[in-house]
Amino acid sequence: MSPHNPLIQPILTFADAERSPLSIRAKALVFVDPRSQRLHAEVEQLAPGYQPVLIRGESGTGKELLARHIHRASGRAGLFVAVSCSSLSAQHAEAELFGHAPGVPNSSASSRAGWFGSAHGGTLYLDEIGDLPLKLQGKLLRALETREVLRVGAREANPVDVRLVAATSFDLGRAVAVGKFDQRLFDYLDQGQLTLPPLRERPADILPLAGYFLGVHAQRLGLPAAEFSAAAQQLLERYSWPGNTRELESVIHHALLVCAERIEPQHLSLPLAVTGEGAP
Repeated sequence: MSPHNPLIQPILTFADAERSPLSIRAKALVFVDPRSQRLHAEVEQLAPGYQPVLIRGESGTGKELLARHIHRASGRAGLFVAVSCSSLSAQHAEAELFGHAPGVPNSSASSRAGWFGSAHGGTLYLDEIGDLPLKLQGKLLRALETREVLRVGAREANPVDVRLVAATSFDLGRAVAVGKFDQRLFDYLDQGQLTLPPLRERPADILPLAGYFLGVHAQRLGLPAAEFSAAAQQLLERYSWPGNTRELESVIHHALLVCAERIEPQHLSLPLAVTGEGAP
């Protein structure tokens, strides 16, 4: 199972090259499973447009990778700027997102443009948009609809050309119902909605992804090429992967470190109830 398998290469999507080559994090999506192929067709339809896209999916499924794929397929010349709404400072979230005018206290010159300004002409990816402070959600909607950003401390708005791709692992409709998410923003995002299924619901993607991670990490670790035994392949396909693609990559990386030339079930760091080890 090689990462250069010609049967999967045309539908293998990689993250941008600036990511650290040593990080253990899912860096590829495959569209082999019929459900994934239907998703890929939806992506190809939505990518060239200007409307926002909301990606729904469990943690670890590769929502940011899908967002990067949308950006590349859109042909937009600007940058892809990824922001975690969970990590935005409650005190400075507005300035971080929209920027600030010169002279605003407790701010730096490097953040004057804000994330919106940095993504001008490109794509702004807001991960876990449900964690964005409620009071900022209305301002976000206004910026998207008017295509203007009012920086903190400024009196005049600046034009901005940004396409929004947002992601969530939660039910935003339920958040709206309990008053934790802006109904108008939800309606705006609902123009283009994609669902990235968990890995357990697209089983035909498991072995191609495992083969990709096997080849990549063997090369990075300077280890000889390894292969999966038939029993290991069956185990990979049978496991439910609650951590999704991120968990799969971690398991393959660990297996490479402890196996010789062949990965067997005992080399896969999976629950004992799945591997059968320790059974009487």
